[in-house]
Amino acid sequence: MEVDLRVGVLTLSDKASRGQREDGSGTLAVTILKADGFSVAKQKIVPDDALQIIDTLRNWVDRDRLPLIITSGGTGLSPSDVTPQAMKEIIDYEVPGIAEAMRAESLQKTPHAMLSRAMAGVRKCSLIINLPGSPGGVKDNLTLVLPALKHALAKLQGDASDCAIR
Repeated sequence: MEVDLRVGVLTLSDKASRGQREDGSGTLAVTILKADGFSVAKQKIVPDDALQIIDTLRNWVDRDRLPLIITSGGTGLSPSDVTPQAMKEIIDYEVPGIAEAMRAESLQKTPHAMLSRAMAGVRKCSLIINLPGSPGGVKDNLTLVLPALKHALAKLQGDASDCAIR
C-alpha cells in the first residue's frame, strides 16, 4: 500500500502573520518533513485567532484532504494561545500518546514543557499535530514523532496489517 505523504504546515503567530517576525518554526518544519520524504502541499501563517485556525484546518482536511497537518505555535498559557481550543472544535478524537511523548521528551530539557497544551488528533482521515512555536521546539518535537508518522498515516488510510514493530 502506498501511503499519501502530503502535509500542510500551519504557523500560528500574530507577529509572523503581520510580517513583524520571520516564520522560523514553519520553515524548519517544512525542511524536516521534506527531508523525510513528505510532500508539503500547503504552508500558511495565520494569527492566533481560533476562527481562522478552525477555518484553515477544516479546509485542509475537508476540501484538500491532507493526510497530515503540522501546526506550530499557540500551545502555551498566554491569553492569545488558542490552538488547543481550536483543535477541540474540529477533531473527531485525540491521539494523546503523541502529545505525551513530546512533553516527556521536552521535560528533559526544560521544566516549562509541562506548561504545553499541545495536542494531536484526528479529523476524518487526517492527523493533526500541534508543535511549539519556537524553532527549537519544532525541531525537538517533530524529530521525536517523525518515526511514527508514516505508520500512523498508513493506518488512517486503511492499512490493515499488524502494528507490531519488527
